[in-house]
Amino acid sequence: RFETLAVHAGGHLDETTGAVAPPLHLSTTFGRDALGNPVAGHSYIRDSNPNQSSLETALAALEGGAAALAFSSGMGAASALLQALPAGAHVVLPEDLYYGVRAAARDYLSKWGMTWDAVPMHDLAALREALRPETRLVWLESPSNPLIGITDLAAATAIAHEKGARVVVDNTFATPVLQRPLDLGADVALHSTTKYMGGHSDVIGGALVFREAGLFHEEALHARHILGAVASPFASWLVLRGLRTLPVRVERQARTAHALATWLETHPRVEAVHYPGLPSHPGHEVAARQMSAFGAMLSFRVKGSREETLAVSARVALFTRATSLGGVESLLEHRATSEGPGSTTPENLLRVSVGLEHEDDLRADLDQALAG
Repeated sequence: RFETLAVHAGGHLDETTGAVAPPLHLSTTFGRDALGNPVAGHSYIRDSNPNQSSLETALAALEGGAAALAFSSGMGAASALLQALPAGAHVVLPEDLYYGVRAAARDYLSKWGMTWDAVPMHDLAALREALRPETRLVWLESPSNPLIGITDLAAATAIAHEKGARVVVDNTFATPVLQRPLDLGADVALHSTTKYMGGHSDVIGGALVFREAGLFHEEALHARHILGAVASPFASWLVLRGLRTLPVRVERQARTAHALATWLETHPRVEAVHYPGLPSHPGHEVAARQMSAFGAMLSFRVKGSREETLAVSARVALFTRATSLGGVESLLEHRATSEGPGSTTPENLLRVSVGLEHEDDLRADLDQALAG
């Protein structure tokens, strides 16, 4: 079962000392025998290292994949996947998408000889219409960032596969605790392990988990090896440590987020709440079908201007005003400001990452901030 896998996957007693916690291997290079062969399977840190390999074993187990690759960041993982595509490839992206991937598509895909389109992924007809003979990858994000939109992953994947395109699902917000894209047919699950997997706002990393260990996996591995977005030993060690408590953290955070979203929906200063656990959310039924709970990310729109929304943000005392998500502390940010020029996020939207504080304390802080 998942909780047991989270505790044990990628771990074993250290053969030298008997240590239960995995040792940290900081070496950048590894010895070879008299014939020039690696004595223990590793030769150089950019090829592989013991801590990264342990993390990849655990990630594959938790997502139910055949192979995993760890990276130095979530964008490193995303870039390697795009670089695994052939020149001339067409990529379909969601309209509501992590801004870093949108920027990568805008600034680099044409340089790499590729084209792309963005579509509203909740509209399966729009997805079908966007596909071309040269479409090689459909990029899905559910729940999406920052509007917390929901895509029917099984249906979208089936449409993409009909046209011969592979599918990657950014599963960062849901984590494999709440959603299993590979079980729904996706080819790759992507994670910023900086977020819930690390879980303590102290490590940066990314990961790709492949349903099959085939050519696509090999191409992404080659991109990582040659272009260098390899995970460091210490980052790998920290993420593996974070995985051990991932289920209990995410389940608790999701419960609190659901309660806060339900309360915010009735608040007189709130225009709208974006959270798939609410029956009013347009993707509620799909989310209920493909997720075991609705996650710990939500966003809401303040009744008022950009300036009034920033004033609400300025008044929080317990929430930390900061980018990122998935840590034990609750974060709040004015997402349009964080994204900067070119942001498509509404100016009255605040994005919330719910942490492990008590629900009543978080609600009281939001209430006083909204009250002014």
